[in-house]
Amino acid sequence: MADLSGKVALVTGGTSGIGRAAVRRLARDGARVVFTGSKEEAARSLCEETGARFVRARVQDEGDWDALAAIVSAEFGRLDIAFANAGTEAGDGSVESISVENWNAIIAVNQTGVMLTAKTAVKLMRANPGGPGGSIILNSSMSAHKVMGNYMAYSVTKAAVLAMAKSIAIHCATEKLPIRCNAILPGVVETEMITAIIEKSGAPEAARAAYCSMSPMGRMGTVDEIAALVAFLGSDDAAFISGAEYAIDGASTAGMTGV
Repeated sequence: MADLSGKVALVTGGTSGIGRAAVRRLARDGARVVFTGSKEEAARSLCEETGARFVRARVQDEGDWDALAAIVSAEFGRLDIAFANAGTEAGDGSVESISVENWNAIIAVNQTGVMLTAKTAVKLMRANPGGPGGSIILNSSMSAHKVMGNYMAYSVTKAAVLAMAKSIAIHCATEKLPIRCNAILPGVVETEMITAIIEKSGAPEAARAAYCSMSPMGRMGTVDEIAALVAFLGSDDAAFISGAEYAIDGASTAGMTGV
């Protein structure tokens, strides 16, 4: 476990999948957690379980960020960890099939939403009692390096998020701010969405085998494994880690397995 005692953490897209696992892990490790999302019923049960605070917000909406920042300042008094997790691939396609409307919608959540998360986090972390400080973690994807032809917008935004993490890290360092920023690049993770796809596939065993075969380790990752990396990067044990990218994909992007 990471020691996050006394820290305040923010998680976007915290009502399901990796985000929900991160809320649980950060709270378990001692942080006070505030999280965003749109699924209020799921949020209610997570708040009861973890003691976290839910704020309904759209990450791509600048006005929602102003309101969220005010809540964090008033109720928590500081921000130490921000996990920009919210993302979407709805309506994606190839360069030939994707509509401009869907392209813009994915860019808004996966790119603008992450930028607004980090922008707000830096502002709040600058104002921390005792001086500036904090850790920002951006959820990219192995698709930043291994792009998909039929999910062009998702791949492009995840590559952009990786560059964003490095830019933020350099900015904070040159400003002499002890605010770190890193990116995590998950591979195929068994979330509720993936499980539902497998179950509805018509051939669940074959579908599961296909997902598992994408990693040389022969399995999908778990949401708890991703959350553990988030907790580590948010902890003081990672105090000299900034501008880094952490692949957590079972060696999927490490290289070729050979024949």
